[in-house]
Amino acid sequence: MLHRTPFSRSAERMSSARNAQLSSVLVVAGPTASGKSALALCLAEALGGVVINADSMQVYRDLRILTARPSEQDEARVPHRLYGVLPGSERGSVALWRDTALAEIDRTLAAGQVPILCGGTGLYLRAMIDGIADIPDVPVEIFDAAKARHAALGGAGFLRELMDLDPITAGRLDPGDSQRLIRAWSVVKATGRPLSAYQNDAVSGRPDLSFRTILVDPPRAVQVDAINRRFAEMVEHGGLAEAEALKNLGLSPDLPVMKALG
Repeated sequence: MLHRTPFSRSAERMSSARNAQLSSVLVVAGPTASGKSALALCLAEALGGVVINADSMQVYRDLRILTARPSEQDEARVPHRLYGVLPGSERGSVALWRDTALAEIDRTLAAGQVPILCGGTGLYLRAMIDGIADIPDVPVEIFDAAKARHAALGGAGFLRELMDLDPITAGRLDPGDSQRLIRAWSVVKATGRPLSAYQNDAVSGRPDLSFRTILVDPPRAVQVDAINRRFAEMVEHGGLAEAEALKNLGLSPDLPVMKALG
């Protein structure tokens, strides 16, 4: 179920969600700087809810400012989960996030509270609602070999090699998408089966959960203005120093946190 909404909803509409089944999960989604975090906070206060992060970058603790994580003041108002839980040195994934988010949803429901997923990472939300293919873990030595091979061949050469191993996945990617290229190469080398084959397997979500989605979708001019104001606030409140601190950690440039946009 998909509802479009402005930045706020009436108290009457919010309170009506109290009558939802205990297995209901509220999803607040939308583009960057659309106001979804503020809406999720208001809903959590009105409904007795817990806000659960569904943003692939806000899971990292190193970039509170540049990923626009909820402030400490906001986190004190209502419970927030899965924000800043991974160091930048670790490699998060949709599978890891889904497992931990499901555990938080179950814990929230067991406490009689309303789980509210909030984020703009569509891949994460689709994996939660529709399910995810069961792709085996790739051994670190194969992943490292994939990175070395990519460095040796370059993006275009690596893509041509992947075309022989997994033409379906390769056809969806471009030479600059190093993270997905390396992932696809690693999967087929580790398992002997293309990533596209795993993705075509039947997947299922959690049949005991019902998802109700609010899409925060402001006019583009409003969103652009909000993005510009957010960027200025990031700089004013220490965003440059935060980026410098991350750089000084000397992390591998192919780690997800090093690809964060701010």
